[in-house]
Amino acid sequence: MSDLAPRCANCNKSAAECSLANLQQCSRCKTTEYCGRDCQKADWKTHKKICAQQANANAGDPPSTIHSTSYSAPRLKTLEQHVPNPFTLLDEGTYLRRRPEKDVYRLLIDAFRMRSEDDMKLENKPMPNSIYTGKPSSIEPFKKFLSLAATRKGLLPAWWTAEHQRGCEKFAESGEWKDVRKKVTKAQMIQHYGDDKAPMQLRMLAEAVYGVGPMNQNGAGMRRLLRQMESGGSGNSYFMNMIDTGQLIGGGGR
Repeated sequence: MSDLAPRCANCNKSAAECSLANLQQCSRCKTTEYCGRDCQKADWKTHKKICAQQANANAGDPPSTIHSTSYSAPRLKTLEQHVPNPFTLLDEGTYLRRRPEKDVYRLLIDAFRMRSEDDMKLENKPMPNSIYTGKPSSIEPFKKFLSLAATRKGLLPAWWTAEHQRGCEKFAESGEWKDVRKKVTKAQMIQHYGDDKAPMQLRMLAEAVYGVGPMNQNGAGMRRLLRQMESGGSGNSYFMNMIDTGQLIGGGGR
């Protein structure tokens, strides 16, 4: 009996062979499938020749899912206060400034946790002295993350002091869901915050701290695009999905 399981368009492996629950579809045509971001990038020169035709032929994919004219971020359900237009604030470097103390702590902790997971999954580069190298906690690299954040002009709220850094470090091992002794996936972040773009916000916050995104990517173009969409300007969701690292490698299942 032939194997009818879907296979990656680039490496020809099934989801099971890649230890995945499912392959990820191209975000535009919803037809061609890949095992991850690397294979999608490798196949793009070939796939782009047929992607538009497949998208047009896909009757179940209405135009509104391909081209979006605006974006309004939902409330992140585990935070105390909703702050609108998060990508505009990320682009301005003011993402944390108008938030309550505990929300700032939570976002910094989860930005660090998301980046640690990305470094491991995307580059097989475990965060030194962390749970990814066998330590019981990632508190030491998290302390360095906070110290680095404090050197980024205007990134932290005006009220932030060394005492707040110590408070954030303590909160990071308090046993809450946001704990640097626990690994986290993109899918878990989405479920926890109730927004499929929450991981993108966290990745961009970590980029503001480290100065570079996962795999040395620069998220400036994505921030500008989403800022334009938040203000009601036109945007191309296909372009957005192609750039968002998490959309290509994690999907909802990692």
